[in-house]
Amino acid sequence: MTTLLYDGSFDGLFTAVFEVFEYRYKDVEILSREKFYQENIFADIHEVITQHEKAERVLNKLEQNIGRQGIHQLLKVYLSEDAELEHLILSAVKQSVQHPGENILQNYADPDMLKISKINKSVGRESHRMTAFVRFEKMQDGVFFAKTDPDFDVLPLIRKHFKDRYQDQKWMIYDLRRNYGILYDMESCDFFYPDEKLDLHQYRQKFHDEEQNYQTLWQRYFTRTNITERKNLKLHTQHVPKRYWKYLTEKW
Repeated sequence: MTTLLYDGSFDGLFTAVFEVFEYRYKDVEILSREKFYQENIFADIHEVITQHEKAERVLNKLEQNIGRQGIHQLLKVYLSEDAELEHLILSAVKQSVQHPGENILQNYADPDMLKISKINKSVGRESHRMTAFVRFEKMQDGVFFAKTDPDFDVLPLIRKHFKDRYQDQKWMIYDLRRNYGILYDMESCDFFYPDEKLDLHQYRQKFHDEEQNYQTLWQRYFTRTNITERKNLKLHTQHVPKRYWKYLTEKW
């Protein structure tokens, strides 16, 4: 078996897919360098150098066959960080080439396509919940900051939602698990990658003077408007799972 090693990026993955066809590999697997463990000293290793042009050629061909919506589905597979994401995407591309007149992603009789569909539902649900449960806190410099810890890498999926919704203020959303975030400065909305992980203790020391008052008022409002007799914890956790409570000011 030939193992193609890539840098873990989206373009890198599709460069690897291109080279599977370019070199006509049959028995092949694609792995990011992070995932690769050299177990067989005789393994046939192919080092992939990310090339945007090669990735674009694959994506353009896919767009012709499965449309932009299909590519968006494969993006969700990539962002899912599933252990088999490279295999699933390669399988989808191969089937798309073999059946150019069909939307192969709807062939749920195929186990790979079925898993892609399930992953899309999970990642879509997580990104939707992030748009609902993100809570911003005002910092001393006037920037509104939100910390998240999603199960999947969904920041690329929610960036447009927050950019469109909060155009009149500066804000940041930071992924605690993956150590990167989104920064909007009222002109551009870009990803940022800090050298060190967020220090939660130092972070709280940088709150704006008004922030603690806002949080206290919101907690009091939530408590006083809550009707004890109508409390239904089972229904509540169904709509707001406990793993999201850490984001919610009213749950602190």
